[in-house]
Amino acid sequence: MSAFLIVDTKIHDPEAYEVYKNLAKPIAEKYGGVYRARGGAMDLRENQLWTPTRVVIIEFPDVQSAQRFVDSEEYAPVKPLRLAAAECTLFILQGA
Repeated sequence: MSAFLIVDTKIHDPEAYEVYKNLAKPIAEKYGGVYRARGGAMDLRENQLWTPTRVVIIEFPDVQSAQRFVDSEEYAPVKPLRLAAAECTLFILQGA
């Protein structure tokens, strides 16, 4: 069953975030990740619980693949670049 890594990102340093994006994408792809949305236009209809800023959605074959990506040795040195360049909410959602 597929899983989705969803990240809402408020970018403070666009140049540093571009570096992060270029490094993170091939690692996500190595773990089976396919980018389904990457900061596209949003039509926000309701926001009682959450007001997203910039949403990234990566589809993985299963929850374990998404977890392996996030916890991987390859991603470990890249993650701090994201954290320094942006505020984020990140979660893994099991697909239907």
